[in-house]
Amino acid sequence: MDESAASGPVSAAAELKARIEAERRGGPFLVYRDATDRQFLVELDAADACVTVGRARENGLSLSWDREVSRLHAQLERIGGDWTLVDEGLSRNGSYVNGDRVTGRRRLRDSDRLCFGVTAVIYRRPAVEQSESTDVGSTATTVTLSPTQRTVLVALCRPLGRSAFDPPATNREIADEIHLSVDAVKAHLRVLFERFGLEQLPQNQKRARLAATVLVNRIIAPHDL
Repeated sequence: MDESAASGPVSAAAELKARIEAERRGGPFLVYRDATDRQFLVELDAADACVTVGRARENGLSLSWDREVSRLHAQLERIGGDWTLVDEGLSRNGSYVNGDRVTGRRRLRDSDRLCFGVTAVIYRRPAVEQSESTDVGSTATTVTLSPTQRTVLVALCRPLGRSAFDPPATNREIADEIHLSVDAVKAHLRVLFERFGLEQLPQNQKRARLAATVLVNRIIAPHDL
């Protein structure tokens, strides 16, 4: 299994750059942090069809620092073109996807948040997201932003420059950073959702998709954050 992590002090911008590069390669991968807050990327295309998860070091995904994780906790299995999380009672504390405990097998989708013990692991499958939103990607590269719209987008994406596990900034956080009212921020975001072709998405997905779109298309670059 290919596993990449930079040694020594790593800037948030460098970590974000590594994630974006993995997204551009298009294959499924995992991103997580160890006990020292060091980011790891695990590209699953280079892995076996079954990857064990647990505290023991011989596991394919070893979470050796997490005492809440069993020695053999769960498995990731590739079935056809999909990856699944399997927990058939091996673990003491269970495995979770997006807050729901997994019993048996759960098919994974792009951006699912997996939890083993106290460790969060994000599953990414960017090729699927890109194929489902080709029009968004092509539109994104042609959008012209006003200075204020760009400032709103930078503030929206700033938490992602610190950690892949953080959600985009809230309206209040954006307003406080750029000294606008919350209503003004909402108005700018409504326009941006329309301009990037995201207005038809469910409300709870728009902000995350907008942030991902501008970062992957390098409309907002890591050094901006």
